[in-house]
Amino acid sequence: EAHLVESGGGSVQVGGSLRLSCVFSGFAFDDFAVGWFRQAPGKEREVVSCVLNNDGNSYYAEPAKDRFSISYNWHKKTVDLQMNGLRPDDTAVYYCYARGGGNYAVRYWGNGTLVTVSS
Repeated sequence: EAHLVESGGGSVQVGGSLRLSCVFSGFAFDDFAVGWFRQAPGKEREVVSCVLNNDGNSYYAEPAKDRFSISYNWHKKTVDLQMNGLRPDDTAVYYCYARGGGNYAVRYWGNGTLVTVSS
């Protein structure tokens, strides 16, 4: 059974920084992606950033470019998201996720961690 556990959320003022961490376990895909989605109040869940285990390539959604940085440790099975220059529209529940299997069709989710950015 897959487990993804997030930590590091909290409240910060505009321009501040937070670092989210996720520890994942319980799945055994040869190739997988891990990363972060977020869901703001009243909005759909959207991808923030992800990284592939096979080559380390990473992806950032437009709002995250130049402000967020994803890092990973495959040995420790962790993936972190460093968020700088936070804005009120970054306020959301941030979910760690993993995708694997054929066509990366299998998805696992953490329970989420709340990030609140106030002005």
